[in-house]
Amino acid sequence: MKYTTRQKAILLLSDGTIFHGKSIGIEGTTFGELCFNTGMTGYQEIFTDPSYFGQIMIATNAHIGNYGVHKEDVESDSIKISGLICKNFSFNYSRESAFGSLEAYFQMQNLICISDVDTRALTAYIRDNGAMNAVISTDGKSVEELKSELAKVPDMKGLELASKVSTKEPYFYGSANATYKISALDLGIKENILRNLAKRDCYIKVFPYDATYKDLAEFNPDGYFLSNGPGDPEPLSGAIQVAKEILDNNKPLFGICLGHQIIGLANGISTFKMFGGHRGINHPVKNLLTGKGEITSQNHGFAVNREEVEKHPDLEITHIHINDGTVAGMRMKSKNCFSVQYHPEASPGPHDSSYLFDEFVQRLQ
Repeated sequence: MKYTTRQKAILLLSDGTIFHGKSIGIEGTTFGELCFNTGMTGYQEIFTDPSYFGQIMIATNAHIGNYGVHKEDVESDSIKISGLICKNFSFNYSRESAFGSLEAYFQMQNLICISDVDTRALTAYIRDNGAMNAVISTDGKSVEELKSELAKVPDMKGLELASKVSTKEPYFYGSANATYKISALDLGIKENILRNLAKRDCYIKVFPYDATYKDLAEFNPDGYFLSNGPGDPEPLSGAIQVAKEILDNNKPLFGICLGHQIIGLANGISTFKMFGGHRGINHPVKNLLTGKGEITSQNHGFAVNREEVEKHPDLEITHIHINDGTVAGMRMKSKNCFSVQYHPEASPGPHDSSYLFDEFVQRLQ
């Protein structure tokens, strides 16, 4: 009965394109950059990933919500996406260990969702026309009113968002009796990164995005970590300076996603906003050091400039994205530093990239 009586909803893109659908029952209007994720599973991990802050997510999988939500399937303390667009929203779920429905989860955090959208057509449109801002409205606002409000939403290029998702105060993760100590700069860190480090005998102190190198160094760590996160890396001048000082002191440094881009910027490598970005759980990457392929989870809309990395005398490309040749990993020749653009902590089936955490721990020894 609930399904048949749901209210109409609208999706308006910044270029004026309109898609129609139905509200799942949460009224309101939400804005963000439109992007899509091709993962067949893992929707709760996606929704709680801080790297998606400020973005409206298109779920290309046809069914969302069918296995409910689980307390262990989170990457942060709350939903981070701005809104959700899907084809079929499941109000019922079948997973015995779930603690509730996705509908109740969205209601608890007031996330606006539009379903019954032709997500295949919408995804194809984004692939052809590139990422752009959009608005979802389920409360009956007029198209003209929505256009006026959408025009005021800033573009993702140049937007600093790490401050919106970073911890406000330092905290510890793992066992204080662990063999290794790591200072981690939280630009939007995923909990599974911390889990992977902790289970490799590391004790981590997590610092806010605006912490200084002195702050991180006072923990007397064996190594440093720069996390993933949302937004444009270029405005993060403080994090870039932290990376430079870590490199000057030649301590082990590992960066993932946004952290990878920060390491590039610290070496004078520019970054650019991608046409559509990489978001999914089956992106193919080639390890140039071993010649092996990796099935990876990715979530990024910015990348480092490959031509500049290739010309840099102290940088070496270690991984490339097979689909488009973008830099998926790099390391420094004279420093104890390496980074990847993808997410080795996300294991959506394949564990192809978990060795990167082992490599980091080996560098701490």
